[in-house]
Amino acid sequence: MNPVLEEIYSTIIPSAPFVIGAYALVFLVLFAYVAFVLTKLKGVERKMDALEERVEELGK
Repeated sequence: MNPVLEEIYSTIIPSAPFVIGAYALVFLVLFAYVAFVLTKLKGVERKMDALEERVEELGK
């Protein structure tokens, strides 16, 4: 193997678990954020539906 590539791989490969862990953490946080936003959005949609029903009742 090329000595230059050997040196590069010896510095990159030991840090691979940290890079993988960092990406996993970012995706986990992103997934949690999306789940949180979707939960809040569903609550707002329920409130809007209830408000629309109430407005229709009062309009009759």
